[in-house]
Amino acid sequence: MEVLFKILRQNTNGLPHLETFTLEVEAGNTILECLNRIKWEQDGSLAYRKNCRNTICGSCGMKINGRAALACKENVGNELERFPNTSGGETREITIAPLGNLPVVKDLIVDMKPFWDDLERVDPYVSAKSRSIEEGEFLQTPDQRAKLNDMGNCIMCGACYSECNAKAVNSDFVGPHALAKANRTLTDTRDSATRQRLEKYNTGTAGVWGCTRCYMCNTVCPMDVAPLDQISKIKQEILASNEDDSTRAIRHRRVLIDLVKEGGWIDERKFGLYVVGNYFKDLQGLLSLAPLGFRMILAKKFPLSFEPSAGTETVRNLIESVQNSEKSL
Repeated sequence: MEVLFKILRQNTNGLPHLETFTLEVEAGNTILECLNRIKWEQDGSLAYRKNCRNTICGSCGMKINGRAALACKENVGNELERFPNTSGGETREITIAPLGNLPVVKDLIVDMKPFWDDLERVDPYVSAKSRSIEEGEFLQTPDQRAKLNDMGNCIMCGACYSECNAKAVNSDFVGPHALAKANRTLTDTRDSATRQRLEKYNTGTAGVWGCTRCYMCNTVCPMDVAPLDQISKIKQEILASNEDDSTRAIRHRRVLIDLVKEGGWIDERKFGLYVVGNYFKDLQGLLSLAPLGFRMILAKKFPLSFEPSAGTETVRNLIESVQNSEKSL
């Protein structure tokens, strides 16, 4: 069958433009095989990365029909099925572009330095400085090692980084790839820097609290690492290790849960006072709420009373059941 490949091309600091190439292909041909044919048969200047051709190295990450994927994993048939031609004609098209959130070097090649720099920010190496280790292997049990499998499957392809909406608007956020690796280190029983790591990952919106939970990282990950799930696990560790409610992010999570347990839904009168005002201990936070409070009162939007929802006891039991099950993990 005949397929049009629309490839977004550009040089460093140049303007991107689409170029179209026509190929006779089979449904089972991978996108990487098609790119190879375009380069070998039609335009030798086309630039892209490749290596293993077997979903191992992560080199051929790029955007295929608008989402980050591995060119060696996706094939023509699946792409055409995913995005069928709705115009009613015979034309079949596949659009290919470089990864997002990274500067373009040439065509489909991006500069991965920001990606690697963000990874370094979480110090993704097992620390054993406080341990007295004799020369030899540092062994783990099969069960201990099995807990690292999901995070260990990450091949650093950049797909999650490319589609991360938090990274797109907040350059300080380290990215889902880094935090997935961070959780691998936290889970590793050989590591001895858990407390210091949690403090680092709990800082502002650079760490786990910068995640907007858009699920794009989970959606595009070719290795089922589920970065968002790993970020959520780190959040749980932080919440469990900070009983003093020292940060607003921690208070936000705790207050929300406590208020829902108390009344079935959120008592808005208490929510801002407890989260922003830190249970009346943060004078600056309380003063910052005053303008909003006055506007709400004038607009008759401020709730003067609170009625618990129906089924509050059931909601409370469900939350406590989940909390107890998390403690047993």
